[in-house]
Amino acid sequence: MDLEIQQRVKDLTEKYGAENVVVLLGGAEAEAAGLSAETVTAGDPTYAGPLAGVPLGLRVYHILEEEIKNECDPTVYDEQCGMMEMVLDVEAISNEVRSMREMYSQYKD
Repeated sequence: MDLEIQQRVKDLTEKYGAENVVVLLGGAEAEAAGLSAETVTAGDPTYAGPLAGVPLGLRVYHILEEEIKNECDPTVYDEQCGMMEMVLDVEAISNEVRSMREMYSQYKD
């Protein structure tokens, strides 16, 4: 997650409150998705960005997770994400983001 996005997430969280913000990721690699999930929950683990040491405790999901897929219009989801589902390791990505949610659940309200 680049520094500009970190700042935008931080600003939106300050404006609307963590309880009103959900981060939806779309990265193609499990490790990158996990790092982004960790950044918006426990703070930037690289200590390089605006979220360094800032545990926002945000709810975070990847677009390919079942919880999100089930909330979407099936036709739109298939059009926008169907190809991703076929070529990416959905299970690895979902497991990585889920593990970050579970690991850092103490940061939630």
